[in-house]
Amino acid sequence: QVQLVESGGGLVQPGGSLRLSCAFSGTAFSLYGMSWYRQGPGKQRELVATITSAGNTNYADSVKGRFTISRDSAKNTVYLQMNSLKPEDTAVYSCKAYLPLRVYWGQGTQVTVSP
Repeated sequence: QVQLVESGGGLVQPGGSLRLSCAFSGTAFSLYGMSWYRQGPGKQRELVATITSAGNTNYADSVKGRFTISRDSAKNTVYLQMNSLKPEDTAVYSCKAYLPLRVYWGQGTQVTVSP
């Protein structure tokens, strides 16, 4: 069984930075693709960034050039470095681990961008 635990959220001013972490417990972390999603108040959940098992990355247009997803196989952890944060980045951020027939979700961490 896989468990995902996010951390690193909080309150930050516009223009600031945060780094989110998603700790993966279970086996075969290196085989899983990993994604970060977010859901803002009154909005649908949206895909923010993905990193495949091979290390290929993809980003939503709204975060390109500001956010960076990475993974550390030694620590079984995926990160989301968020820079130049905007109020519209305010959301609950959740990570997902996926294989073709398996999907696991974390509980999420709140990010609030406000003066």
